[in-house]
Amino acid sequence: MLKIESELKKRRLILPLLTALEDELRNKGLWQEIKPDQQALDSREPFAIDSLSFVQWLQFIFLDKMAKLVRLPQPLPSGMQVLPMAQEYFKSLPVNSAEITDIIGRIDLLFSE
Repeated sequence: MLKIESELKKRRLILPLLTALEDELRNKGLWQEIKPDQQALDSREPFAIDSLSFVQWLQFIFLDKMAKLVRLPQPLPSGMQVLPMAQEYFKSLPVNSAEITDIIGRIDLLFSE
């Protein structure tokens, strides 16, 4: 019963975090209106590093897949580690990414419980 309650809690908490991440990407001018081609989205590399920027991966793969997973009656992923990649990526951008990395950190933490 406890595992089911934990799963339900994650589902309730994740959607607002995904929305907050999208909002923050938009606020920072990092949101793209044009979707990359399907070949780029089909990458098998971690974070689609061979075909997308990290922000594109967040927008077109991570946010989309997480929103779908939350709505499906199957176990959610565990042990996510997106924050280290986010921290490394945003070092090279002239953007205050503190809020973005904070949200990603909270998502990672939620899925490590």
